[in-house]
Formats: sequence, structure tokens, C-alpha cells
Amino acid sequence: MPPTTIHSALALDSFTPLADHQSQTPEVFFGAKPVLHFHAAGARALVTRDQLSKLPIFAQTQGEVPSDDLQPGGLDRTMVAEVIDAYISSENLTLFNATTSTGITIPYPSISLHAVQTLDDPADTAQQIQGLYMQLELSDPYGVSEDEEPETLELTLIPAVSSGSVQQLFEAVSNCSNLHPDPTVEDEDMEDADGNGRIVFEGSVGYEGISGLPGALQGASDGGLPPPFPGSGGWITSENVSEYFDEEGNWIGEGESLGEGAGRVRRRDEVEANGVNGDGEHESEENKRPKTD
Repeated sequence: MPPTTIHSALALDSFTPLADHQSQTPEVFFGAKPVLHFHAAGARALVTRDQLSKLPIFAQTQGEVPSDDLQPGGLDRTMVAEVIDAYISSENLTLFNATTSTGITIPYPSISLHAVQTLDDPADTAQQIQGLYMQLELSDPYGVSEDEEPETLELTLIPAVSSGSVQQLFEAVSNCSNLHPDPTVEDEDMEDADGNGRIVFEGSVGYEGISGLPGALQGASDGGLPPPFPGSGGWITSENVSEYFDEEGNWIGEGESLGEGAGRVRRRDEVEANGVNGDGEHESEENKRPKTD
């Protein structure tokens, strides 16, 4: 979901403070108020002048820029600041400009990068300050084709001293972002290029092997059983197990015989009488193992 524009100010009582959320068990787990991790009142939002039109929270417009101020490519990288209120909640990141009664809600998957940045203070270029630098993807990730470049924006938030530190702002965005992992990334981790996400054993008919993983093949992505192994006669499940074994666990299935003694647990005295160890090997002085009861 891309960022959306709002025109009503947010009330603090529409959130659950983080301290209250951590100090008690929630009364409800569904439909509860979003948890407010950080409120940066009177923060400054910074963007370059050539990106002003992409964010409705800025009252200024790009207008005409002297050619001497343009950088290669016709871009005006002059920083423009706007005073806003920032609400970092468990639901989304909201920036609101009380002067213009316009805000924007940003889903956390739209924040592709965030980090603490050191930059010149726009109010006094002789001083350096820290802010939260973010790269935002403004396009709908599901509405952009592979050949199209997503629309991005670079935004820096500088909290007021009275609201808290940049580190608190960074941690709040990090913690809330972890609550909203990108579903596209999860799907790519679970699936390969063919869209299959399950693993079966070597020998299944109709499945190609996985490169670099000997003995492993891709399974069916719909969750069904893969084809049976050659010569197995089919899969033995809880529904048809009685067709293959009796109540004592002896093999009674039709078709290829499993051999004498298959499916039966041999007693210890029987094994010792035949001189065969637990691995099916004839014992000798070299391969005898200590017997324990």
C-alpha cells in the first residue's frame, strides 16, 4: 500500500502509549488502539527542492529556480525545511503539518532505508546536527511492473530537543518496521524461481533436482504430496496403513515383497544367535560393540 494523504489532525488519545502497553496485558488483542512508540512534536522535515511536489505536507512549491542553483541534470538539491508533527506508531508513520492541515501516513514497508544522518543545520549552516534519514518508496509496490522504476523520495526528520533524541526516533522506526516485514521479501525467501517452496527426497518422479543440494528436489507448492518413489506402489498414510501392515506391525501389502523379517522388530537373543549386530553386519572381533541392557 502506498502512502496516503490525510486532512485531520491526530489525537494522542487515539493511541496507546508505549509505556502503558508494556506495563499491562492488553484487554483485547484485535482492534486495539495503535501503540505510540514516539511522538516528535515540532520536528523539522527536510527534502530537496526538486522533490517538494512529492509530499503534500510541504506548504512551499518548487517554483522557478535560478539556473545557477541547478546541479547537473537540472536538479535543485537545495534543502527545504517544514515544521511538522511525527507519530511513530505500531500501525504506520504519520507526518502532519498543522499549518496546512495536511498530513501523510506512510506504511513501514514503504520505508526502504532509514539511518541516523549528520548534516548541516538548515537554520545555521555553521553547525552540524543529526537527523533520521529515510528513503521512501511512494509507488504501490504491487502496481509497478518489473520494467518501471519505483518513485522514491529522500526525507530527513530532525526532532525538536523537547521531544527527544534522534536515537529514540531511530529506535522507534526500527522497532515498528520489524512489526511490518515486507511480504514480498518473505515470499522470495520461501519460493524459488519456479514458485515451489517445498522439499522432497531424491527419486520423486517429475521433479528436477536443486542445484548444489544433492538428494533434494522441489516439492509441490500447493502443499500436496509429491509423486511416490519408483517401485514403492504409492504413499503409506494413516488412512491406508492397514492395507500394508497387520496389528502386530507385520508387512501384508501387495506387490513387491520387502523380504523376510521386514517390518518386524528382532529380539536381542535372535540377533545374538545369528551373529549379526544391530547394523545388519556379521560381528567379528574388530567390529563388535559393547552390549548394554
